[in-house]
Amino acid sequence: MLIIQNTNSLSRTMLAAIRRMTTMPEETARLTRFSLHAPKYVEVEFGNGSVFKLSAEFLRISSPAVDGKIRSIGGQKVISGRRHVGIMSAEPVGNYGVRLNFDDLHKTGIYSWDYFYHLGSNKFTLMRNYIKTLKKYGLSRDPRGRK
Repeated sequence: MLIIQNTNSLSRTMLAAIRRMTTMPEETARLTRFSLHAPKYVEVEFGNGSVFKLSAEFLRISSPAVDGKIRSIGGQKVISGRRHVGIMSAEPVGNYGVRLNFDDLHKTGIYSWDYFYHLGSNKFTLMRNYIKTLKKYGLSRDPRGRK
């Protein structure tokens, strides 16, 4: 059973797209719930019982899209200054994911259900590595002018 919750209004199209989902790769559990808690976080639940709360900042810095606001340092993708970014909305993309629209005007990343599972399963390691990378290059999670 698929349960959809939302503290903001998810479009009917989004609900229909999630309900149409029928199969997931064997290595990833099937999505059973997607909740947008704008502007702070997304919560996803999978059929194997895994539940992940993914913050707006974490999702923004993990965007699968190429973005002009990214610094490439030594070939490594580094996005800084996104501690206070918010999620404005989520739009369905086929039967496999959503496009998140952020308040910093980033809206080109498509997050598949598999990618949400990967991010949730590896959240602490990915965030720790992100913070280490920022420190290595003298960057901050805070926007310029804020500390």
